[in-house]
Amino acid sequence: MSLNERLTQIQPNAIRAFDAQISDVADILKLTLGEPDFNVPTHIKQAAIDSILADDSHYAPAAGTQALREAAVHFLADRYNLQYDADSQVIVTLGATEGIYDTITAVVNPGDRVLIPAPNFPLYDPTVVLAGGVPTYVDTSATDFLLTPDQLQGAIDTYGDQLVAVVLNYPSNPTGATYTSEQLSALADVLRGTDITVIADEIYSELVYDGQHTSIAQYLPNQTLVLNGVSKSHAMTGYRIGFVVGPTKLISAVGLIHQFAVTSASNPAMAGAAEALGTEAGRQDTLAMKAEYAARRDYLVKALRELGFAIPQPAGAFYVFAQIPDELEQDDVAFSLALAQEGKVAVIPGSAFGIGGAGYIRLSYAASLADLQTAVARIAAFITD
Repeated sequence: MSLNERLTQIQPNAIRAFDAQISDVADILKLTLGEPDFNVPTHIKQAAIDSILADDSHYAPAAGTQALREAAVHFLADRYNLQYDADSQVIVTLGATEGIYDTITAVVNPGDRVLIPAPNFPLYDPTVVLAGGVPTYVDTSATDFLLTPDQLQGAIDTYGDQLVAVVLNYPSNPTGATYTSEQLSALADVLRGTDITVIADEIYSELVYDGQHTSIAQYLPNQTLVLNGVSKSHAMTGYRIGFVVGPTKLISAVGLIHQFAVTSASNPAMAGAAEALGTEAGRQDTLAMKAEYAARRDYLVKALRELGFAIPQPAGAFYVFAQIPDELEQDDVAFSLALAQEGKVAVIPGSAFGIGGAGYIRLSYAASLADLQTAVARIAAFITD
């Protein structure tokens, strides 16, 4: 029986694998997955219901419904001053996850390198490998978990034409770090004039707590593929709706991958997403959720710092990336397993996110404040026992 040999080079998703490993622990309190605890707003659910009741049950255009593509264009223009054509520069995907697969597959040939600032969400790497490419990492743990222009220029100088793309995920999963407009402009200055494609995973763009999110596409519109969606901004993870925007030439290639992979997304889910992205009510939904997340962040960061964890201030997303205190077990996998089995709190070991993650744990604050308070009490008892 023949299998794709590249599958031997990748492992199952480390986040999901660890979560499954500790899920059977009795009375476990899980802060593992990036799963919003909010329900989908009623008006969004009603839009999906209306689609079903209207017998909207036939194939949609492969790129997504016209209504959703126009809503996505409106969303990007309204929030981030980005301008795209709904007919030729937008592809609706099954979440940002499919967007990652489509964009990397569209631009990577065997032997090509893709630059990934690390620690990183562990989905980019295996997708690059499956495309025949070479994941190439930059350790950002000493630069506030952000890629610097010097690091980027060094990679370009080292790898030359082999380097075809750079992944920028911001706000970041796992660290919550994000870039200022000035930092993005400086990175764009390095990339401008090269043939390098920027894959900008901006799925957490609506969850920026200090200032406003800026897309690098403002500075490099002809080299950037932007990934976004409604999973995190509107608590719609199960609807599986994301989208990719970019210059027509790149989007045409992404669209081919998308057509052959999934054909099109679900009509009721797209109707709900169009309501989320295209209405003022959808905007207010996000603002309300963001205020709750900010309060949770502030509580969790302060509480964990008081317990001795060193934590870079998360500027966005809903994760805390906490460095384990020196006097405790420094093997983050061993620490996380013991915390789950003895302390009854589930987190993700930092090493699941690759280079620069060892010695850290990631905690999701997409959980109620009451659950976070219980988790902190349990962690305090565990580390002082």
